Amino acid sequence: MYNNYSRDNIIKPTIVAYASGDVNGDRIPDNVYLTGIKTPDSPFIQDITLKIQNGMTGVFTSIILNENVGYNPTLFLGDFTGNSVDDILIGINTGGRGGIMYYYIYSFINNTAQLLFDFNEYNDIYKYDVIYKDNYKVEVISKTNKQKYIIDISNRGRDYLNEIYYANGKLKVPINGFVNPISGLYPVDFDSNGVYELLAYQRIAGRYNADALGYVLNTLKWENNKLDLYNQNIAIFGSQI
Repeated sequence: MYNNYSRDNIIKPTIVAYASGDVNGDRIPDNVYLTGIKTPDSPFIQDITLKIQNGMTGVFTSIILNENVGYNPTLFLGDFTGNSVDDILIGINTGGRGGIMYYYIYSFINNTAQLLFDFNEYNDIYKYDVIYKDNYKVEVISKTNKQKYIIDISNRGRDYLNEIYYANGKLKVPINGFVNPISGLYPVDFDSNGVYELLAYQRIAGRYNADALGYVLNTLKWENNKLDLYNQNIAIFGSQI
């Protein structure tokens, strides 16, 4: 029995993102790639893999990502730990509702890969309660750092409010919202010292995903050998005057 599937029909990985910088600490720029298998007639990419070429020796190292399918994969090189060597930030769009993203950060000091940030671990750590209250208020509780925030939704449309509240501002029934997994992770050097912090976005949703109430903004900074919570804010939407 013969297999007519020739080598020419095999879809090979191609380069989908590229960056250059010293990631192993030898002061020689290295080549950093994301490769993947593109889907014909679609922006969907599978088997996304991190590949690092040693700038001195030319040797390649491949790193398999736990979540390796999605859209528009990106690379950013920057120092997140303060050792003056670039780390590797990878972003992959899931294409799902809420703009949910996959993010990884790797260190490659001495040609050894170390995972510094995993979006799944982040999502497991940072949990929230979103609770509608009387008088057109929504309470957001950040469980990790035990902080509470109040969002005033009295500027929402009357039809929206009438579905939730009686005329006296009392809730008709208890309502809980939710906070989406991470949808944005942006490197920002807040104190201009050459070391990047991370600004993480998570959408706060009300009764359904499209019912956006604002965003949780968590700033992460390298402390105690990990990217830890340094600052937290809630961003809300304005209304027309």
